[in-house]
Amino acid sequence: MPGEPILIVDDKPENLKLASLVLRLSGYEIATAANARETLSLLQSFRPRLILMDIQLPDMDGLELTRKIKSDPANAGILIFAMTAYAMKGDEEKALAAGCDGYQTKPIDTEGLPILIRNSLACA
Repeated sequence: MPGEPILIVDDKPENLKLASLVLRLSGYEIATAANARETLSLLQSFRPRLILMDIQLPDMDGLELTRKIKSDPANAGILIFAMTAYAMKGDEEKALAAGCDGYQTKPIDTEGLPILIRNSLACA
């Protein structure tokens, strides 16, 4: 649903730029964070419907950050999709067990990402 707020968490500027551009062009309101500290700070004022969460962050593992976000009742309803470039067997199961609502591998599929987001928000 265009206009919905989305938070993209990734420590790689090129990934933030690409995902932001693709989703802004699809009509979403985008905020970005490069680490867990920025994410937690931003969540105090920005209320996303969905977070694209990089698993490999410099200050806290993305799965740990997901657990932390989901443990707060104010944030429990936010959809979180784990995104990683280092997909290994069992990673999707770990992401879902940590509270993620979905799992995507990188590189970002620029055509598929807006469809994934639209469908996920429509079902939530």
